[in-house]
Amino acid sequence: RHAYVDRNSALGDPGFVDNPVAKLLDKNYAREIREKIDPFRAGVSQELMPKGFGESSETTHYSIIDNDGNAVAVTYTLNGSFGAGVVAAGTGILLNNEMDDFTQKPGVPNLYGLVQGEANAIAPKKTPLSSMSPTILAKDGKPFMVIGSPGGSRIITITLEAIVNVVDHGMNIQEAIDAPRIHHQWLPDTVYIEPFGLSPDTEKLLTGMGYRLDLAGKSLAEIEKGGGARYNGAIDSRAASGKAIGY
Repeated sequence: RHAYVDRNSALGDPGFVDNPVAKLLDKNYAREIREKIDPFRAGVSQELMPKGFGESSETTHYSIIDNDGNAVAVTYTLNGSFGAGVVAAGTGILLNNEMDDFTQKPGVPNLYGLVQGEANAIAPKKTPLSSMSPTILAKDGKPFMVIGSPGGSRIITITLEAIVNVVDHGMNIQEAIDAPRIHHQWLPDTVYIEPFGLSPDTEKLLTGMGYRLDLAGKSLAEIEKGGGARYNGAIDSRAASGKAIGY
């Protein structure tokens, strides 16, 4: 199983790909693999999925900061998977279905379950509400954190919780984005939590108070953060694709 993970994710024609032969023959790497194998429990192939293997079908976000401290946070999307399902003739470019971000009918949920009002109704030359939250935080006039995320309606809470984890709770950037998350968007009236987001005692307490809890699936974020002239990059361990790189 582990051998095929490496074969399928890392190897290719050596004329085009820098195959990691030294790593694959390294006995320390073999020991790392051995330590992951439980002789009394079957492994789960999905848990071995390498970072960056496969392409996410979600919104794309990237955060960049250069050697001079210039920073940019960019989030862009087709909204739903494959957008409107229409390709502009002769271009190969998919058109988005951002019209779904408008309120089509007050009280009726959109693609992401958001129930919105008349203020966001469709009108000519009008921009719909969006949850996209590309953000740059500055400290003493210099970029401190460059952050954003995919995730539909959950982008707002994903981004906010990562910022709070760093600014208020003193986490390093990797801890901040890997920490379990909680999400509530008014309607549906449900608190979505990631695995281990709350202790069993807290879950029981909240249920007793009348909250409806639901164990949510993956949510993603990608962040870069810095202090002074040195910056640290991190990518969410939940991500199916993407990378944090520096120079």
